[in-house]
Amino acid sequence: MQFIYKSWWKILAVTLVFYTMIAGFLLPVPTLPILHETIRNLYFHVPMWVGMLTVFVISVYYSIKYLNTGKEEYDLAAVECVNTGLLFFALGLITGMMWAKYTWGEYWSGDPKQNSAAIAFLLYCAYLVLRNSMDEEQKRAKISAIYNIFAFPIMLVLIFILPRLTDSLHPGNGGNPAFGKYDLATSMRVVLYPAFIGWSLMAIWIATIRYRIRLIENKKNAIN
Repeated sequence: MQFIYKSWWKILAVTLVFYTMIAGFLLPVPTLPILHETIRNLYFHVPMWVGMLTVFVISVYYSIKYLNTGKEEYDLAAVECVNTGLLFFALGLITGMMWAKYTWGEYWSGDPKQNSAAIAFLLYCAYLVLRNSMDEEQKRAKISAIYNIFAFPIMLVLIFILPRLTDSLHPGNGGNPAFGKYDLATSMRVVLYPAFIGWSLMAIWIATIRYRIRLIENKKNAIN
C-alpha cells in the first residue's frame, strides 16, 4: 500500500502513455485534406513539447534555488532536467520532421518554426558544452544556472513568438489557425489531453532517475 501511495504518479504516467498509444491509433480522427491519418501524430508530437517544457521549467526553478542556496543537489537537479528536456526536444523535432515529410513534402523545409526550434535546441546544447568546459565545480554550477535561467525565455521567444510574426506552414503560426480553433474533434481531445499529462509525468520520472544516478556517481567519486 505504501508503494502505491509513493508511486501513484508513476503508475498514472504509464497508464496514460499506454492509453495514448493505443487510443491514438484506434480511435477515429477527423478526415481532413492533406493531413488524413497523419493527424494522429498530434498525439505524440505536441506532447513531446509539453514534456520538454515541463522539465525545463523545473530546471529553471532549481537553478534559481541553487543561486539562492549554493547547494550542489539543486545544480544536479537542474542539469538532469535539462538533459531530459533535450531528449524530449529531440523527439519533438523528429516527430515534427516525420509529419512534415508527409504533409509538406520534405523533412526540413526551412519553415520558420523548424528553424527557430533548431536554434533553441542548439541553445540548450550550448548549455551542456558550457558546463563541460569548466572544471571548477562552484564556478561551473553558478554560470550554468545563470545561463539556464536566461536560456528559457529565449527558447520561448524562438519557438512560440517569432514564428507567429512571419509566414509559416505550421498550424498556429504565420496566420494559420491552430488545430483547436477549428478541427480538434472531441474524440481527439480525450486522447490529446491525457497525453499531455502522461508524457509530462514520464519526463519528470526520467529526470528523477537521472538525478538519483548522478547523486550516486558523485558520492562514489567523493569516496574515491
